[in-house]
Amino acid sequence: MVGLFTPRCTSKVAQFTIDSTYLVLGENGDSTPIPVSDRFFADLENKFGDFKGKRLVSHFTFTEDWDTWEMHPAGEEFVCLLWGQVDLILEQDGAENRICLSTPGAYVLIPRGIWHTVKVDRPSSMLFITPGQGTQNRPRRQ
Repeated sequence: MVGLFTPRCTSKVAQFTIDSTYLVLGENGDSTPIPVSDRFFADLENKFGDFKGKRLVSHFTFTEDWDTWEMHPAGEEFVCLLWGQVDLILEQDGAENRICLSTPGAYVLIPRGIWHTVKVDRPSSMLFITPGQGTQNRPRRQ
């Protein structure tokens, strides 16, 4: 029967999944989807250089503690727990302070310039919006 059924989804706007395509937010309001691959970070650098004025929207699933600390001098990082349970560890005033995330949708804003890492209490999925310019990493001592 032709014409009885019309598709519900008719928009020509592209659809992506956060697991396979991250998003770069530009300072002028532009958004650029970037496919995730083994060369993802090299591709980012080739396309955007120093990442000035941009933020990366990304998603990761963790089953183990991070093996590094990271710090973002260009701005606050949005970190949202989608499911699971983690402790965010922030290095502040010479001490390690913990923020326990166990409620889906709970989020924190990691202050600019604060070193941080994650201890995974249960396998977890997290969403990040990261000011990437000047990001630094260092090994985490266990």
